Amino acid sequence: MFHHRLGPTVLSYRKKNGMTIREFADYAGISTSLISQIERGQANPSLSVLELIAKALKVPLFSLFINDFDTDSLILRKQDRKKVYRENSDHIVYDVLTPDFMKAHIELLMMDLNAHASTTEDYYSHDDQEEIAVVMKGQAYVEMEGIEYFLDEGDVVRIPPNVKHRFLNKSDQPNHVLFVLIPSLF
Repeated sequence: MFHHRLGPTVLSYRKKNGMTIREFADYAGISTSLISQIERGQANPSLSVLELIAKALKVPLFSLFINDFDTDSLILRKQDRKKVYRENSDHIVYDVLTPDFMKAHIELLMMDLNAHASTTEDYYSHDDQEEIAVVMKGQAYVEMEGIEYFLDEGDVVRIPPNVKHRFLNKSDQPNHVLFVLIPSLF
C-alpha cells in the first residue's frame, strides 16, 4: 500500500525543512498524532490531508508519491510513442514524446511537417500553455499574429499563451520541429 512509502517521504521533507512534528503539524493544520502515524506508515490520509501536507512542505502533491512510481513508467520507448494527426494526416504528424508520468506538467512533441505543408489552414492559440519550438531538422516558418518568421535548423521560438500561430514548410524536404508545451503560470 502506498502509505508505507509515503511516510518516509513526508518525514524526509519535514526534516529537510528543519521542523519538528509539532511545528509541522501546527503549520499544516493537521494533528500531531496524524502526522506521526503518516510518517510511520500507520495512517492512510485523505486527499485533503495530503494537499495540506504538500502545501506546508511547499512541494507539488505528486512529489509525495514519487517513490510510488514504477521507474519503468518514466521511460517511453520509441516504438510505444503515440501519434497525433492534425486536420490532414498527409501533411503533419506529432509524435508524443512525454512519458505518462510527466504529462500533467509538461508536453513534449516532435512534429514531422511534410514539404510544402502547414500545420493548419487557420491558427493555433493555447489559452493556458506556453510553447517553445526548436527546428531539429530542415527549415520552417512560424507565423505569429499574421507575421511570418524564418527559422533555420537549430533556431528556437517562444510562443506565449494566446498568441495565434502556425508553422509552414515551404521547402522540398520534410522538417522536424520539437515542441515543449508548459502550463502557464498565470
